[in-house]
Amino acid sequence: MKRIASKLGWAVLVIWAVVSLTFVVSNVLPSDPARMVAGPQARPADVARIRQQLGLDRSLASQYASFITRLVHLGPTHVEKGDARHATCATTGFLHFDLGKSYQLRRPVVDVLGERLPRSLMLAVGAVFLQVLLGVGAGILAARFHKKPLDTALLGLSLLGVSAPTFILGLGLQYVLARRLHLLPLDGFGHTATEHAYCLILPALTLGLVGAAYYTRIVREDMLGVLPQDFIRTARAKGATETRVLLRHALGMVWLPIITMIGMDLGALVGGAVVTEALFRWPGIGALSVTALLDRDGPMIVGTVLVTSTAIVLSNVLVDLLYGVLDPRIRR
Repeated sequence: MKRIASKLGWAVLVIWAVVSLTFVVSNVLPSDPARMVAGPQARPADVARIRQQLGLDRSLASQYASFITRLVHLGPTHVEKGDARHATCATTGFLHFDLGKSYQLRRPVVDVLGERLPRSLMLAVGAVFLQVLLGVGAGILAARFHKKPLDTALLGLSLLGVSAPTFILGLGLQYVLARRLHLLPLDGFGHTATEHAYCLILPALTLGLVGAAYYTRIVREDMLGVLPQDFIRTARAKGATETRVLLRHALGMVWLPIITMIGMDLGALVGGAVVTEALFRWPGIGALSVTALLDRDGPMIVGTVLVTSTAIVLSNVLVDLLYGVLDPRIRR
């Protein structure tokens, strides 16, 4: 428990530092969010009024103090409709989270993130599942048939996957599976659960194939280092099948780097796969963060960075804890 509390404490510190730095940078950028909200033809008086409404006329220290005290605070368990003090809050009992209101969307940031986060989570989980399934399987096969044609073919495909830009692979999948074969939707998100699932396949497959190329090379190299060892020869001498030797004995020794990659990939993808989301018009955190940055939407920029940093930090904490479960030597 002491170890978990220590890691969570560091996680909170890292998230606070990242969010604070993002808040400062987004407020000192050489642009005027009030002008972008008002439009290029707005009068100076209107821009000044909007700047005052958004609180941008105050000093940076005053804005930061207001932001950090509002970010996590205590409040009523039930917020009355029309209560301006808590109109932009997300509540969990007495605990309130408030990231303010988006300059451009004119909606509470927590509401927008609440809509987008499950979609990014769907894409991240689907992509990581395919990465592990395809990459680990290909890596095992490449190690099993080392220096044979299958090994050469899998290495060549993995090199192609590592080298090819994500959008090129995505466009190719769109052309073949959507345009030519009409098996899947070209892009979008759909309206029903079934449509969501169909629309998820292409972006998840794009990210899965790119990530699988990295998994293939890492698993292959680690397996080649494990297969010549004595305990593998002992298992074979005792009559273990080759499948059992590979999946139980050899693969069990290379799970730590795989778990590390899964944690890093999952955290990064929850924060948004920008290119893939834009290509497939998938309404996730990545597309939202790009729009917020182009619009100089400070509250939305901070909100997307908060989600991204939290996902990455928590996934790394979880990976650290899993190390102790998978390898008792680390736990001791």
